[in-house]
Amino acid sequence: MSTLPTWGTLYLVPTPLDFGCDSQAPLSDVLPQATLQVASQTTHWITENAKSTRAFLKRVDSVLPLALPVQQLTITELPREVHKKGDHAGQFDAKPLLKTALTGQDIALVSEAGMPAVADPGSSVVRAALELGLRVVPLIGPVSLLLALAASGLNGQNFAFVGYLPQDATARTQRMRELEALALKTGQTQLFIETPYRNQALWEGLLRGLHSSTRLARASGLTLPSMDVSCRSVQAWRNEPSAISGQPTVFAIGK
Repeated sequence: MSTLPTWGTLYLVPTPLDFGCDSQAPLSDVLPQATLQVASQTTHWITENAKSTRAFLKRVDSVLPLALPVQQLTITELPREVHKKGDHAGQFDAKPLLKTALTGQDIALVSEAGMPAVADPGSSVVRAALELGLRVVPLIGPVSLLLALAASGLNGQNFAFVGYLPQDATARTQRMRELEALALKTGQTQLFIETPYRNQALWEGLLRGLHSSTRLARASGLTLPSMDVSCRSVQAWRNEPSAISGQPTVFAIGK
């Protein structure tokens, strides 16, 4: 009698949101025991950045011992064009990265911060796993977009994440006004992010380019003691100018 093959599971492992920040939250404060348990026992990883993944796993090891030393774990980076430009459009075939799962090995997918494949690379790996018939299990942990949205007071029943705004000032102003018009017409909250060192330029552009009555939120340092989440009208922000944090930040436009 033939038996079905035993395949591994693809785990989606969230990581703390303090990547690139000056301080770190205790790991057990942001990741539940069950997530840490899976991370500690998984020996095959797919990531956008091997260095940050090794640093994360060393933190895991300080809470729960790893199955193998970090140096002996198999950590495979997504190709540069994937983790720099994203893989949500479907051009990248990630099936070769999952071949060990077909021999019964569990694999973990991880990004530098937060939930992989949400505002981060990894969706191609998830698609490939589903096409191969692998079990895909998302684990519990922080998702910056949802934390920012919940804390903003903006519409959490209808929202969209639109990625990054253009770097060019003229194109950025045009795009933010398009998003503003959509938010005001439909009530749909518009969420977006920026590379931290460009936060200030984006922020100044938002205050110059948006209507005074539009609601504008920013959420920096989520889950950290330095967390700063505020939502005001653009006019109120203009009346009390303040520099923005150089930490990872989620921005939102709403009605």
